[in-house]
Amino acid sequence: MSDLNATFEEAVKGSTTSITTRPDNATLLKIYALYKQATEGDNETKKPSFTDMVARAKWDAWAKLEGTSPDEAKQLYIDLIESLK
Repeated sequence: MSDLNATFEEAVKGSTTSITTRPDNATLLKIYALYKQATEGDNETKKPSFTDMVARAKWDAWAKLEGTSPDEAKQLYIDLIESLK
């Protein structure tokens, strides 16, 4: 496993244990979107109905990262989690 992958895995674990205050919703969406981009790549799932606002917000946040490489998304995720500690 590369250093980036190991650091990413540690950040994922730390995202639930080392952040003492709950981030705002915009930050939580960014964490979710970066995680999905890092682990699955570009969003190719069906766009949820506008009536499911939470799913739609998550989908939109992930879709905005289209074209971001998984490694770049991992680094951005790591940086974001570090900044919230």
